[in-house]
Amino acid sequence: MFHLRTCAAKLRPLTASQTVKTFSQNRPAAARTFQQIRCYSAPVAAEPFLSGTSSNYVEEMYCAWLENPKSVHKSWDIFFRNTNAGAPPGTAYQSPLPLSRGSLAAVAHAQSLVEAQPNVDKLVEDHLAVQSLIRAYQIRGHHVAQLDPLGILDADLDSSVPADIISSTDKLGFYGLDESDLDKVFHLPTTTFIGGQESALPLREIIRRLEMAYCQHIGVEFMFINDLEQCQWIRQKFETPGIMQFTNEEKRTLLARLVRSTRFEEFLQRKWSSEKRFGLEGCEVLIPALKTIIDKSSENGVDYVIMGMPHRGRLNVLANVIRKELEQIFCQFDSKLEAADEGSGDVKYHLGMYHRRINRVTDRNITLSLVANPSHLEAADPVVMGKTKAEQFYCGDTEGKKVMSILLHGDAAFAGQGIVYETFHLSDLPSYTTHGTVHVVVNNQIGFTTDPRMARSSPYPTDVARVVNAPIFHVNSDDPEAVMYVCKVAAEWRSTFHKDVVVDLVCYRRNGHNEMDEPMFTQPLMYKQIRKQKPVLQKYAELLVSQGVVNQPEYEEEISKYDKICEEAFARSKDEKILHIKHWLDSPWPGFFTLDGQPRSMSCPSTGLTEDILTHIGNVASSVPVENFTIHGGLSRILKTRGEMVKNRTVDWALAEYMAFGSLLKEGIHIRLSGQDVERGTFSHRHHVLHDQNVDKRTCIPMNHLWPNQAPYTVCNSSLSEYGVLGFELGFAMASPNALVLWEAQFGDFHNTAQCIIDQFICPGQAKWVRQNGIVLLLPHGMEGMVNAPENSVLRPGLWPFPSLLQDLKEANFDINQLYDCNWVVVNCSTPGNFFHVLRRQILLPFRKPLIIFTPKSLLRHPEARSSFDEMLPGTHFQRVIPEDGPAAQNPENVKRLLFCTGKVYYDLTRERKARDMVGQVAITRIEQLSPFPFDLLLKEVQKYPNAELAWCQEEHKNQGYYDYVKPRLRTTISRAKPVWYAGRDPAAAPATGNKKTHLTELQRLLDTAFDLDVFKNFS
Repeated sequence: MFHLRTCAAKLRPLTASQTVKTFSQNRPAAARTFQQIRCYSAPVAAEPFLSGTSSNYVEEMYCAWLENPKSVHKSWDIFFRNTNAGAPPGTAYQSPLPLSRGSLAAVAHAQSLVEAQPNVDKLVEDHLAVQSLIRAYQIRGHHVAQLDPLGILDADLDSSVPADIISSTDKLGFYGLDESDLDKVFHLPTTTFIGGQESALPLREIIRRLEMAYCQHIGVEFMFINDLEQCQWIRQKFETPGIMQFTNEEKRTLLARLVRSTRFEEFLQRKWSSEKRFGLEGCEVLIPALKTIIDKSSENGVDYVIMGMPHRGRLNVLANVIRKELEQIFCQFDSKLEAADEGSGDVKYHLGMYHRRINRVTDRNITLSLVANPSHLEAADPVVMGKTKAEQFYCGDTEGKKVMSILLHGDAAFAGQGIVYETFHLSDLPSYTTHGTVHVVVNNQIGFTTDPRMARSSPYPTDVARVVNAPIFHVNSDDPEAVMYVCKVAAEWRSTFHKDVVVDLVCYRRNGHNEMDEPMFTQPLMYKQIRKQKPVLQKYAELLVSQGVVNQPEYEEEISKYDKICEEAFARSKDEKILHIKHWLDSPWPGFFTLDGQPRSMSCPSTGLTEDILTHIGNVASSVPVENFTIHGGLSRILKTRGEMVKNRTVDWALAEYMAFGSLLKEGIHIRLSGQDVERGTFSHRHHVLHDQNVDKRTCIPMNHLWPNQAPYTVCNSSLSEYGVLGFELGFAMASPNALVLWEAQFGDFHNTAQCIIDQFICPGQAKWVRQNGIVLLLPHGMEGMVNAPENSVLRPGLWPFPSLLQDLKEANFDINQLYDCNWVVVNCSTPGNFFHVLRRQILLPFRKPLIIFTPKSLLRHPEARSSFDEMLPGTHFQRVIPEDGPAAQNPENVKRLLFCTGKVYYDLTRERKARDMVGQVAITRIEQLSPFPFDLLLKEVQKYPNAELAWCQEEHKNQGYYDYVKPRLRTTISRAKPVWYAGRDPAAAPATGNKKTHLTELQRLLDTAFDLDVFKNFS
């Protein structure tokens, strides 16, 4: 019977006076569990035939009536119709009529009662229509929101209004409603909060509140999110009546921040009108927006915020968010300022900053870091994410409650740059998540000179964020209070759900791309409107004055106070004569360097280890340190082979890497290895993560079972991304010098899709920003014929910039000084032992440089590519050059040719030399460290063989290998006393052939040239 009563209660039409306030203003956001609830609208005694004993019978009748009203007696039909139509208690039941002529009038009367009841079907349809209408606004209301402060362009590039949005009363017909329904009262579904404490509203009021929530200066995109709790949370934040309220104190704070943002740009314009500074005019609200996000995050427990942004507004952010001293910013405009630091420096609007201060709103310490970036607008995104992840890791912040990131974007770059997509796809991966980033898009509605209608195919520049279910809050930047509210909600979202969120500040650019650019050439109508546009500070000040929040003298005093601060800082800036780039460092390493930023020593200890340590690591590497763990049979054979190597005191490539990593973990050095398929290794050689063959997702990392108090080892397969993941690992390596962070490309040539990170951050990072970084790149390299495709063969090392200057060869610690002065270190090891040493040297050096290692493929299992423990014991070091140690070295006067080479080709050369019985006539010297160039050791090698001609041999094509780099440096080493001949493949466009026979023919030609002692005589 309760079905009947519940139905009667829910379908009964309500009037405005009958609205029942049953739902509180703060409805629970958690998903509801629907239960049957008895909701009697009248006592049972109101109907004479209803009792506890008859309820089952009545319920059966009711169910039969629902299926077919004609299947029950007419009296039951009348009763159920009356009940569903909302008949008052006691009136639904009509007594059966006597079978007499006098009853005909009564029958007619009863029939008229039934027909007079409201149409139940229509009532249900109307309620469903209203629910659809509410949902339409939640889904598409943002399309008609008033977002453009210029009033020219629709933010979604579409001027049409969705058919299901009620822009006029005639559109009610879409829902089967009309104007007469506007004053009818409807129950509100649980998926809306527009009612506040009311559970039902007239249709007219429903539409008005939906328009206020979704169609004003804020447009909310969230209905694509597939989590009910998250959707309910957002609805409550934007639909609840009166929720967007600010106190007078908050309004005055907002005004003061707008004053600082606006007057800073005006001050720079007055003092340096002909300088490029990429000012914030047109989006001055960005400064209070960022400060609001930081304030709210600080209130929620965050004490470290890492930021990344393009150049527009960077100086303003440095001054008014990070709080960089104004005189340090102003002196950057002085063209006579001398650089005090090594390197080439960078323009002022690329520099970063690190600062710890008190947040005045929360009275809590907050650390702010703005990462330096190049002109590549979105390249810093994954770098910021990686640095954030590292800071979270080192402080044990496993949920992102203490450290967070804020990324700023331009509209054109956010939509156009693929790195944005790659970075978003890292956001929820276990080894890469930073537990939510707040993205702020400065939506100029233009990209340099390109109209957005020509710059993207999506409605909004922010649509890329939808792929990770990040809510998107569009807001008109000329409504500062709306902006502040949206930023508060964004910070709260990140704190609550630890997921990404996007704030789209729809604004304009008052000047051109920069202050020297003329935008009227390409956007004449837009800039005519901009010239007329009243600045947001003036608009907001007038509003607050009209509201009585501030008066005109108070507003003018706030302006004059900040102007005075700027003038005083400008006066102090004139005393600055030297530019210290290190004062703009975004990632300081306290305690690693001396107070003046110098290494604590200029020496490197031995990178060797005791045999006990080597044996212990080898034993763990060849075992399964977890009980009842079943590994693959093939892997058992691999581990058994490792164990045999340990007994024989030898290592291959994988075991050498294991020993380098394991020993550093013992010394407290965290190691992070990331890249595509690195856990197993592309070539199935590493196997750092073991998988139980019987239990799904049960894994074991033996490297984390080496020592009782070792540092943690992180090894993680990445997404199929190079640009994003390498940028992420670079950022991770920025956070601490006491970690070995490695990124391995699946194949060496795949680095080319990450070339921007290499060219803009890794190669020149220290020169531009005085920022050292110890990241290691492992790039598999080698010509293997048809084993791999051409693009999987070589990484074209000849195209890499390897600056290496000749220094005083007699200088003490020549090798260490060389390393300190170079921009990066490039090696191509030919033995596992040397690979072991270079990895350990990377940490034992008293400074940090990026290390590029061209790693092998076929050498991973080459029987001759083995090293003895003797090459790894205490007192041993990385060998920059491995000289000839065979018969040729015993009688150097008899050597006719000295071949220089690097990497895998050495094994091809030694095999061919032995086959030709020329071991006494041809010496082979391996250059293991290509940059910085080992001038001192190579000079000794050349002097050792006075009668030998010199030749450089490489397996790469002539224009893609090292020849053009090595030849002039070798010639400089010997004072150009002899020519340096070339033995190798001819120039080519492709990195390698895809034909096995051609590969072998090229290789044999290379070897013939290398060992034909007469081949160069005609060229002498």
